Amino acid sequence: MATRTQSRILRFAVFEVDLEAGELRKSGVRLKLVGQPFQVLQLLLEHPQEVVTREELRHCLWPDDRFVDYDLALKRIINRLREVLSDSAESPRFVETIPRRGYRFIAPVNDGSVVHAYAAPAVSVTCDSIAVLPFINMSPDPENEFFADGITEEIINVLSQIEHLHVAARTSSFFFKGKQADMRQIGEQLNVRTVLEGSVRKLGDRLRITAQLVNVADGYHLWSERYDRELKDVFAIQDEIARSIADRLKLTLEGDRAEQLVKAGTKNLEAYQFYLKGRALLYRRGGAIPQAAECFDRAVKLDPDYALAWAGLADTYTTLGYYGLARPEACMPKGMEAARRAVALGPSLAEAHTAFAISSLMGTWDRPVAEREFLRALELNPRYVQARDWYALFYLQFSEGRLAEGVAQARLALESDPLSSYTHTIFSLTSGNAGNHAEAIQASRRAVELDCESYLARGTLFLVLHLGGLFEESVAVAEAALAMSGRHSWSMAVLAVALADWGRPADADAIYAEMAARGRRQYVPPALLAVAASAAEREKEAIRHAREALEIRDPACQLYFSRHFVYSARLYAYSRFRQLISELGFE
Repeated sequence: MATRTQSRILRFAVFEVDLEAGELRKSGVRLKLVGQPFQVLQLLLEHPQEVVTREELRHCLWPDDRFVDYDLALKRIINRLREVLSDSAESPRFVETIPRRGYRFIAPVNDGSVVHAYAAPAVSVTCDSIAVLPFINMSPDPENEFFADGITEEIINVLSQIEHLHVAARTSSFFFKGKQADMRQIGEQLNVRTVLEGSVRKLGDRLRITAQLVNVADGYHLWSERYDRELKDVFAIQDEIARSIADRLKLTLEGDRAEQLVKAGTKNLEAYQFYLKGRALLYRRGGAIPQAAECFDRAVKLDPDYALAWAGLADTYTTLGYYGLARPEACMPKGMEAARRAVALGPSLAEAHTAFAISSLMGTWDRPVAEREFLRALELNPRYVQARDWYALFYLQFSEGRLAEGVAQARLALESDPLSSYTHTIFSLTSGNAGNHAEAIQASRRAVELDCESYLARGTLFLVLHLGGLFEESVAVAEAALAMSGRHSWSMAVLAVALADWGRPADADAIYAEMAARGRRQYVPPALLAVAASAAEREKEAIRHAREALEIRDPACQLYFSRHFVYSARLYAYSRFRQLISELGFE
């Protein structure tokens, strides 16, 4: 076997192998892999996409022909390697078993830059490009972490307005928060030439912001500055930072941008701080959503003309609804009202039009308006990942059945934000729904790697494993997702279908019984009860729940009653359900 010319550093996915130091690192963090498992990994990486035979491995590991239980020893070594890489023999992403022959490394390997499994970067690293790392909170109050993160995101948004400057997306940049990563590695993974890093110290009405621009190729500081100002100058500081960067990168500001980059949105600093905190909480989803709603609500009370805060409030109410955390009548009308206010106050804001789009789709079930508003949002800001992902999954796939288009749009979002667990999750969902099961499983595993605490990522992995026919692993992942989420009704309904498909109707019935019992104590989305009842083959109860879901306009209907989502198939097998759908005008 010919050995390929080696670099001292080999990279695949989020891993890099330092051949000289004998180290395996994941996102810059050293992993414990030494001795024979590391030798096997090195040999496989030297021959990517090729079969390394068992005999070749034996000569590498035991060259002196000493007596060992070779089969058992090699099995243990491969198992250890897969454990460290979070790989699976049944659904491999890295090390594939070739029965009776050997093993093959199947992921892309690169000796000069990181290669991602699902999409190439959208912009060449040769262009002017920057990533803004999360500014460090130097304030004594840990609550100011929200403020520091918000400042970072605001600077990302400001820089994104500069023509011919590629700016790494927020989630990908925040992937490095709290990590000790090398600048060169950050540049390679985010496909940028420069990195902006800094710190924020807020004490009373005083504000200190430091910022420095670094060339990732050599670590050279291109520019640095310290701003000691009053809190009311925060918007001016953001504008000055953006202009300094444009100047250092020799970029010309054109048109209106030459006069003003930062559009404050509010003059009320207290409202601004509540908005930043609300946005940070909304990103966390789950139990943080009601807290986000409270922050946005306080922001709009302090400044009723704050369009971005109204958009955030609208998204929060809509998310409460489709997550099943509140009854539709308690949140969806409020979401629609907030979205309309956002668009009226900020007609040029992509965030406002996205909020109006998702409120129209989930709340009033107005698909033409949803399409119009999604397209307007993407026209205003093609880099707005949330608009593209929601358009891909909820509108193109679930609403319209344009499955391939949904996958294509989700792929664009993934290219824009390659280190985001959320973009990988949505790409996985669209791919799985379109029948691309292997790609869906790969993307979903990557989403879990990027954020192992994300219920959405783990719940989606369970779903796409089920769609791919890997029932045993799917159910095992489902139990972990349910434990993380407090047995969220989304995963319970999907688990009931998975168990039924696996030939375990009694277990599916037990899941439905648990959901129904909970529904007698608290609100459980009736659309999800209908799905679970259909898995348990309780047609009468499925129809009763479906009728209630349609009558109260349960937002989950847009997902689980869609003809284009596989989890509705058992319901559509009932003629009474099809008649009900027609009678109540869902289609």
